[in-house]
Formats: sequence, structure tokens, C-alpha cells
Amino acid sequence: MKIVHAASEMFPYLKTGGLADVTGALCKSLSRFGHDVSFFIPGYRKILESPEFAKAKLKTVLQVELEDDFLRGEVYALPLGKRLTLYVLRRDEFFDRSNPYGTANRDYDDNDRRFIWFCKAIVEAMHVLDIKADIFHCHDWQTGLAPLYLRIVEQENRISLGLKTFFSIHNLAFQGLFPSSSFRFTNLPDEFNELDGIEFYEQISLIKGGIFFSDKILTVSPNYAKEILTPEFGCGMEGALKVREDDLLGIANGIDTEEWNPKTDRHLPANYSLQDRSGKRECRNHLLDTVGLSPTDNPVFGMVCRLTEQKGLDLLLSQMSFIVKNDCRLVVLGMGDPAYERALKRWAKTHPDKIGLRMVLDEAMSHLLEAGSDFFLMPSIFEPCGLNQMYSQRYGTPPLVSNVGGLHDTVVDYREDADVGTGLLFEPNEEAFGEALDASLALFASKSDYEKMQTNCMKRDFSWSNVVKEYETLYSESL
Repeated sequence: MKIVHAASEMFPYLKTGGLADVTGALCKSLSRFGHDVSFFIPGYRKILESPEFAKAKLKTVLQVELEDDFLRGEVYALPLGKRLTLYVLRRDEFFDRSNPYGTANRDYDDNDRRFIWFCKAIVEAMHVLDIKADIFHCHDWQTGLAPLYLRIVEQENRISLGLKTFFSIHNLAFQGLFPSSSFRFTNLPDEFNELDGIEFYEQISLIKGGIFFSDKILTVSPNYAKEILTPEFGCGMEGALKVREDDLLGIANGIDTEEWNPKTDRHLPANYSLQDRSGKRECRNHLLDTVGLSPTDNPVFGMVCRLTEQKGLDLLLSQMSFIVKNDCRLVVLGMGDPAYERALKRWAKTHPDKIGLRMVLDEAMSHLLEAGSDFFLMPSIFEPCGLNQMYSQRYGTPPLVSNVGGLHDTVVDYREDADVGTGLLFEPNEEAFGEALDASLALFASKSDYEKMQTNCMKRDFSWSNVVKEYETLYSESL
């Protein structure tokens, strides 16, 4: 099949979260399975400054309509393999910035113009370069209007650019909401600024465009696909999703098993495998040394995430005394809400031998933390899929996770089934999280139980080669 993907992030070229990991691994896997894959991404500064971009070739210059103006853009093509091409849509006014979406917890004021332009530019580039797709697959709100623009351009020019359109929701909490005045940048007829269009409580929502105007809507886990139909998890969009319920389904993400492999991981001081786990102890010691924590015979808990309410920081803070009184260790890698950063810094300052923080984005450190921890924490309030709980299982680090979203789909509670259990599931509240932490202490003290759980973890196969077969089947059945 000829498949076009579009997103605002792709690993390793631009990453702020799991979206980049998913799009990068999915497209690489599809191309390896013999499909011709094109990927459209904004021309961010980080991409333009990368050594790989020097190999990119200018393919065409676009003039993209935005309200009353036509704004120039350039399309660069960068081959990433025999069957995978990265198309970089460059307009420096919009994308030559240090951060992709904003700074210091504040979005850029022109994100509406930036990503409406991006949606239009994707389709215009496909038209000008005569890129015809069997499947046109867009991801998250930044590409939410692209499926609609594709159909409009097809109708206006009496051509076919994409036989079927797909739209993936990676996190419904981020909806691309802008003032109703931003609708003028879309150049769409007024009828689209209504309830059955992209209007959303006297605003406009770009993600709603993807929901209403794609042939199929995907989420990144089966359980999350069910959850977002409810008021608890629907973020106000459950009504729109109910309208499209028959076209909504979830496929759990995979992980890049080449990038995340304890046997070959270049970021680790020692490698290890299911058959020989001796190197994991060295990784544990190196992790504690790196963040300046003292040795302990009790568990080392690790956490990698954005420091936000969604990721369960309130639950974590409610249990910090557990870490201290049980002489455990906690290492947190991430940055985010200043209030959570300050609270964690206070704990780390008071207990510098037990609590270590790294408030940076550090890919190498995230690998070390996965390998060097004894348990991985994900007390998320909601979690569309999550990747770290799968990374941790591959690295023999049992996860303690909330029983929500994709965490429910990818972790088996050891207390429920010791034969296949890989971690501990708990409801996202203080009492249940505390019980799970108590259980982790008991399991860690029992060498046979802990090693059995580790073995179960490392036997799990979360590779994209399995997941991509589900996408292949879905794509082919839709044609």
C-alpha cells in the first residue's frame, strides 16, 4: 500500500512525548513490511539544524492560503530508507523556534495559524507532488483539519489523493482549542463553524475536525477507545465521539524493540538479557550514583514523565513518606508544572540520600532509569496508552500502574495471576496506590516472586512487528 502519515512529531527528529515514538516506529515498521510510506512534519529548528537535513532536497515551493493571504512554504524530501520518505514543510516564521508548541507552560499565541497552515500545506504538497495514497493517516490535533482539506482539494480539482482517511487520537486532553475568531484562518465555509463541524463551546477545535471528517478514528489502546466515550475521560468530546462510535477503535501501541533493548542498549553501563540479568545490578548502582543516592537493600522506584496532574503527581506526592520511612529510593526524570517541580525539590532537599530528581529531557537518562529501577511508577489519572510501562517490562522492571487506558491493556496484575503477572494495577486513588506500594515491598522481599515477575515481564512481546499487522489488516479491510 501507499501510505501517508502526518504528525507534528517523529522520533528521532522531534520528540516531546510518546507521539514521536509511536509515529517513528509505526512508519519504520510499515516500510519494512513492504509498504511505501511518506511522513509529513513541520520544519522545526531542531530538524533544520540536524546533520540529516543536509541530505534533504527541495522538492517544491507552496503558496498556502491563510485568511486573505497566501503564505509561502517549502517542501523538502529526506529519504529515510528504501520505502520511507520524510517530507519537511518549512516556513521559518512558524516553525524556526526553540520549542515546538510554546515556552514556560504557555502556548504560542499563533498556534492556530501555525497548525492550520500545516494542515493545508500537507494536502497542497501531496497535490503538487502528485503523492497519491491508499491510506492518509493523521495524528492528533495539529493535523486535525488535514482529512477535511484533503476531501475539499479532491473535490475542487476532481482528483483522488487518498482513498481512505484515518485519524489517531493520542491524547484527547489536547484538542487544539482556539477562539472562534480563529475560524477565519481555515478559509472554510461558515457551515463548518457549527455544532456538526469544528465549533466547540463557542470556540473551534482542530481535533474535532479529525473526529468528524475522517473515515476511521483510532486511539492508542482498546480500553482508551471505550473510556473516551464517557464523561469521565471524554474531555467534553464524548458527544462527538458517540456520533462516530461505529468508526472508532483502539490498537495498543508497540515499542521500538531495537531502540529499547537491554541486551544492546548503548545508553547502559552494562547490558543484560532474560537469560543473564547480572548487568541489571550494575545499572541499578550506576543510577543511584548518577543521581547521588545512597545504596539500599530496599526497592528503587523510577518515574519518567511530564510533571502534570494527568501523570498522577498528586498521588505520588501523597506517598512520598512511604519512600522515606521504608528506606526506599525514588528517582524522577521529567519537567512540567512548576508547582510539582517545587514540591519534588522540597522532598529531595529534605531527603537527598533517598530522592533524586533530574528535571530535564534526557533520552539516555530515561534508558538508565528503566534499567536501574526495581519498580517503575505510573500512577496516571488517565493514560491513552503509555509506553514506559512497556519499556519497563522489557527491561525487567515491573511497573506499578493505574488501572486506566492502555495501562489496563498492557500490564497484568501479579496478585491476580502469578503465572503471567508483570506488575501491579491499582485504581487511581491514594488508598489503592498505597496498597500497591506495600505489595511491591513484600514482592521485592520474596526473591522467588520478584524474579518470577521479572521473567514474566521480559517474556512479553510489545514489538511493532505484531502491532503493525493490526494496522495492515485495518488498512486493507477499509479499502
